[in-house]
Amino acid sequence: MHESHDAPADSATTVSGYDPDAPRKPFNARGSFVSRCPECRLPKLNCLCPYRVAAESRVRFWLLTHPIEHYKPTNTGRLISHILPETEVFTWYRTEPDPRLLALLDDDRFAPFVVFPDDQADYAERVVGPEAVDAALADSRTPVFILLDGTWRQARRIFRRSEYLASLPVLPLKTSRLTRYRLRKAASSEHLCTAEVAAELLRISGDTEASAILDDYFEVFNENYASSRRDRPGEAPSGAMQRLLERRGDADGASDSNRT
Repeated sequence: MHESHDAPADSATTVSGYDPDAPRKPFNARGSFVSRCPECRLPKLNCLCPYRVAAESRVRFWLLTHPIEHYKPTNTGRLISHILPETEVFTWYRTEPDPRLLALLDDDRFAPFVVFPDDQADYAERVVGPEAVDAALADSRTPVFILLDGTWRQARRIFRRSEYLASLPVLPLKTSRLTRYRLRKAASSEHLCTAEVAAELLRISGDTEASAILDDYFEVFNENYASSRRDRPGEAPSGAMQRLLERRGDADGASDSNRT
C-alpha cells in the first residue's frame, strides 16, 4: 500500500524477505547493468549491508507485495525484513493466495491487522485503534501488521479483491509524520512509504528502539541510493550511518563476549 510514491513467492520467504526461487524479471531501467549486492540490491559501491542491524520487537510484519514491486530496487518493504528477521513477505495473487499466509491467518498465536486508511464507510465496522494492539499483547497474542506493499492503486486492489483479508480488523495509521522518501515522487507528503509506515507502527506500539533502527536504516537507504544515481560512493558518514555502526559494534561486542 505504502509505496505510494509511484508507489510496496508463493512459498515461505528467506530471512532477507524474498523467495530466491521466484522468477526473475529483467530489470531494464536505468542501472540495469550495474553490479548489485544480492542482499540489499543496491550497487555494490553503495551497499547497505555494513549498516544492517537486527532488532527485536513484540510485533511482527507480514508484507503482501504486488508482484511488480519485487523487481523495483527502490522498494522499501524489504528493508523491514533486513531489520526484523521474523518478517514474512508474500506475493499477492488474487486467485491464488499463498497457503502459508492462509495458515498463519488461522494461527491463534497471532492477532493480524490490515494496515489501511479508514476512508470508506463500507468497512467502518472493522476499523480499530492502537488499543486493539495493546489488547492482543495483554492476551499473550502477537500483533501482526499486514502491509499492502505496492502503489496506492495496487494496494486498494489488494484490499478489495482479497477475500481472505475481508474479516480482519483494519488499523489505520494516524501520524503527523511527513515522508522523507526521496526516490519516487510522492502524490502527497503525507503518503509514507512502506518502511516509514513500519517504523511509525513500531513507535506507536512501544517498540521505540526497533523503530529508531529501522528509521536510521531507511535514511541510509535513501542516502546510498541517491549516491548510486550519481555513480559515486556516499559522502562522509551521516548521523544515521554512525548510529547504526555503533549499534553493530555493540552487537558484535556482545557476540564476542558470549563466545569467550
